[in-house]
Amino acid sequence: MLKNAWFYRIKAAQRDLIALSGGIERAAEITSISKSHVGRWNNAQDTDLMPLNAVLMLEEHCGVAVVTSVMAELNGRRLADETEATRQNADVLSAYAEAVRHAGEVMSAGAIALADGKVTPAEALTVDRAVSVLERGLSDLRQTLAHVRAGDLKIVGGEGK
Repeated sequence: MLKNAWFYRIKAAQRDLIALSGGIERAAEITSISKSHVGRWNNAQDTDLMPLNAVLMLEEHCGVAVVTSVMAELNGRRLADETEATRQNADVLSAYAEAVRHAGEVMSAGAIALADGKVTPAEALTVDRAVSVLERGLSDLRQTLAHVRAGDLKIVGGEGK
């Protein structure tokens, strides 16, 4: 049997799902289940939980896995949305992280080269190679950011402009 806190989390997710679906009447239409039964799912004091088919129909209708996410979390899991936008957001973060890493390598190589107050040809070559890699990393980052500016992808929590 579920602990009380878990039960109330699922009931709260059911209420949210019903609200996202357009309310009790609309949820009843979508699931082909009576309004009174949907009302019991929406009532925090009632112990009636939605059947799986109703959860799936309502989540598909509103496009949000509200109840499924709570059930996954209660089992120590989380849902991952592998949409194209999510993948592209990861590309922005990855390109930024790479550029920062390359900048650190340039600073490190430069600090080593300048530590004794003079730069040897070998040290200049090492710093130049690090700068070249940084330039490619910055170019990749700029290209990815250009896609954001063009509206091709969106940053998590924001909108592309």
